[in-house]
Amino acid sequence: MKPRLLALLLLLIAPAAFAQDLTSQALTDGAFEIEPLIDGGTGAGHSDNTQFLIAGVRFGKVLTGDHLGGWFHGNFEYAGEALPLYLVMQPGGTVYGGSFKPIILEWNFTRHRKFAPYAFIAGGVLFTTSNVPPGNTSPVNFTPQGAFGFRIFTRPKHSWDIEIQGVHHSNASLGTLNPGLNGSVMISIGYSWFK
Repeated sequence: MKPRLLALLLLLIAPAAFAQDLTSQALTDGAFEIEPLIDGGTGAGHSDNTQFLIAGVRFGKVLTGDHLGGWFHGNFEYAGEALPLYLVMQPGGTVYGGSFKPIILEWNFTRHRKFAPYAFIAGGVLFTTSNVPPGNTSPVNFTPQGAFGFRIFTRPKHSWDIEIQGVHHSNASLGTLNPGLNGSVMISIGYSWFK
């Protein structure tokens, strides 16, 4: 084979082969993740008159190598979030808040090469300038949640992340009343860097 033709084939094949392994390059044991993100959503059921706009950053670390087989092939990541913008648009007006989630337990499904589904459970605390929901409740709420999402790797150690979250807001009887926002659905979009 002529050297020019070989060089041309390598230019065409090498990027494709390189792209096939983006998931395993990023989601490796010990990898650190940082992800700016923005969420938006609405309450469900009796709280469907409440909407949310949230922004912040997620920090994570992959704690294991890959385990299991088939569809469940993947690894475990521990993460946390700082959310300095947490707007709650509820009857009576918009309430400003901030939240942090010190516990995010995430499973990354690493079977695919260019995208990686993931699922997590999490717990956090929300502090607001007024009671949420309105009334004789509390400006402090706990936010247990679950989520499912996927990462789309666009280049080595970089991914766009899209997830859907189910969030429960409850003051755990810190206020006189604890009606909670029993079900809220959020859509999150973020961009992750891995190191």
